[in-house]
Amino acid sequence: MATRASRSRANSSIVAPIRATTVAACATAGSPQVAQEAGAGTAGVPQTGQGSPQVGVLMGGIVTCGRRERNRSRPDWGRRGCCGRHPAIRSGSGRGAPTLGSVITTTGLELRAGARILLGDVSLRVQPGDRIGLVGRNGAGKTTTLTTLAGERLPHAGRVEVTGEIGYLPQDPRSGDLDVSASDRVLSGRGLDVLRAQLVKAQVAMAEPADDAERDRAVRRYGRLEDQFAALGGYAAESDAARICTALGLPDRVMGQPLRTLSGGQRRRVELARILFSDAETLLLDEPTNHLDADSISWLKGFLASHKGGLVVISHDVELLDAVVNKVWHLDANRAVVDVYNLGWKPYLQQRETDERRRRQERANTERKIDALTSQADKMRAKATKAKAAQSMDKRAARLAAGLEDVRVQDRVAKLRFPTPAPCGRTPLTAEGLSKSYGSLEVFTDVDLAVDRGARVVVLGLNGAGKTTLLRMLAGTEVPDTGEVQPGHGLRIGYYAQEHETLDHDRSLLENMRAAAPQSTDTELRRILGAFLFSGDAADQRAGTLSGGEKTRLAMATLVVSGANVLLLDEPTNNLDPASREQVLDALRTYAGAIVLVTHDEGAVRALDPDKVILLPDGTEDAWSEDLADLVELA
Repeated sequence: MATRASRSRANSSIVAPIRATTVAACATAGSPQVAQEAGAGTAGVPQTGQGSPQVGVLMGGIVTCGRRERNRSRPDWGRRGCCGRHPAIRSGSGRGAPTLGSVITTTGLELRAGARILLGDVSLRVQPGDRIGLVGRNGAGKTTTLTTLAGERLPHAGRVEVTGEIGYLPQDPRSGDLDVSASDRVLSGRGLDVLRAQLVKAQVAMAEPADDAERDRAVRRYGRLEDQFAALGGYAAESDAARICTALGLPDRVMGQPLRTLSGGQRRRVELARILFSDAETLLLDEPTNHLDADSISWLKGFLASHKGGLVVISHDVELLDAVVNKVWHLDANRAVVDVYNLGWKPYLQQRETDERRRRQERANTERKIDALTSQADKMRAKATKAKAAQSMDKRAARLAAGLEDVRVQDRVAKLRFPTPAPCGRTPLTAEGLSKSYGSLEVFTDVDLAVDRGARVVVLGLNGAGKTTLLRMLAGTEVPDTGEVQPGHGLRIGYYAQEHETLDHDRSLLENMRAAAPQSTDTELRRILGAFLFSGDAADQRAGTLSGGEKTRLAMATLVVSGANVLLLDEPTNNLDPASREQVLDALRTYAGAIVLVTHDEGAVRALDPDKVILLPDGTEDAWSEDLADLVELA
């Protein structure tokens, strides 16, 4: 790879041929809407800026801006940018100097997962006004592509050029210092958290007993800091941040708390608020609607639809894609290419189906020609005088066969069926008097729960009401402040955590399966992994390299082998495409053991067909009623 990277640097002014097929609306009736693959210099794909101070280029691990090169492995690269003067590729980490407009351009991009090629020699461009939906089946490489655009991952080959600021929301956000308040974390999107802390320190210095000279110095320092704060729109910006946080379901009482006291869903919403507040010119968002209620999703649609910069979003929320995107990048896992559609969501769906029919027809026509040539060649071979002509026909047939696209295999879906649960007593799990507080923030108090054999329980409550905390207590991964969880006879718990923390990301898929079912043989575990679409060498892949949807599949596979009789499921349909989601819903319908479910997905609740509901933070236990269905998406 070092050789390839060196070659890329030596030819930095050359743009590789584009394999990303561009699709645009065409006024000619019946004409295909697929443009020809373009070569170097194609409109929309600029040449590399030679020495331009506004351009950062990622080439085989080196970021260059024309001033000096900087090894991307340096821990401060993401903070300081390519040379310390230019905007960094960042996760909403502050406001850089104004640019001419943020642009991301990839040239000759090749991405791999192990030995499997996800994308081969692809060139793409994101510019202001582009609102791009990045789609494809689970495991096609959507998250890998987004992390590469964000500078979080090196491509196998090719380069990524970036101008301006990027705000990147990963599927599993890193929240930084967990002791800072949620409010300061959001303000850090523009670097205002540091200034605000310095202002507070300066205020204290002015109030402390000191001689006149020291007091004057403190007053002057406070004045300078206040001017800087105001120049960055500090006081108005705090109002903007509060507006965004409120829209995302983060009230003042939550924003004043340290990050470590917040649930995983709350932390993710804080990170989303931080990215949106940062004023980054290009937004890269991986499943931004996870953990959002219906009102917050509605607000987010409007925010993204009005964003003037670039946007690339991965989402399984079809309504969000329909409301926001004006382009679609379809990652075709069969062909290892990106098909670029300059269309909105619904026109894209129609055109995609047309393209698939055209490809199938073209393949059928070519196969008929191959069969005819082969048949004719066989007849001619019988005559010695026609042997040369037969050989020529064989070569023509071989050339046609070599040009055939691989048959499009229907996207496979993991067949999820929970096994017969292990025998247990009548009430395998009970909890009494559970309460939890984080500092002055009381989450819930005095919650009682009895989970009978085969029970169907759904836990509802507004964001931050403690739903995830309750499941963690029942699973034994979090200790209550008061009360206790009592296991019944034969209890065997299977816990699905929304942030996949039950998986060991540093261990392989097979090792995670062994931990879940130490009594099973490797042959049995590999067979089950295969049923979850992890075949062959994929079993030896490190779990931390998986996409969100793949981690969900692995976590579900560990539940299948666990033999659990009580399943604790926290948002099990997040990150899933529609077909995979339906498999989870079918598994909920048919499982014979007990289930305690936390979800924003009304379809998951209907599949569960609950007999009991726990309403948090009050801890009220009641029989399920259809009247409560409207609360699910608000929860």
